[in-house]
Amino acid sequence: MENALRACCKGIKIGKILIHRDGDNGKHLIYEKLPKDISERHVLLLDPVLATGNSANHAIELLIQKGVPESHIIFLNLISAPEGIHCVCKRFPSLKIVTSEIDVALNGEFRVIPGMVEFGDRYFGTDD
Repeated sequence: MENALRACCKGIKIGKILIHRDGDNGKHLIYEKLPKDISERHVLLLDPVLATGNSANHAIELLIQKGVPESHIIFLNLISAPEGIHCVCKRFPSLKIVTSEIDVALNGEFRVIPGMVEFGDRYFGTDD
């Protein structure tokens, strides 16, 4: 998603947030590097899959702590589970979510079903 954004918006400032996901717990921040003036910007938060919403909520909370108004954050993803949409919208009602597809639900392993299996496998062509 980042490469597509860079291709259409040349010179755009890009930050990175990496949150470790384990099951339905998306609360372990691994890495964060954001533009110094992020609080003065509108932010596109990119994540290919919105499952439980916990990792997204953690990233959004970090952006708000850095001074970004909730209403200035647009969360973009390819596939969403209804549970994740409800989780994020309940906590951040002024945030906008843009997704290309809302799938059926989450399974017992907190994966979107039918989903796209593992996004990385699909993207890199390593699925069986």
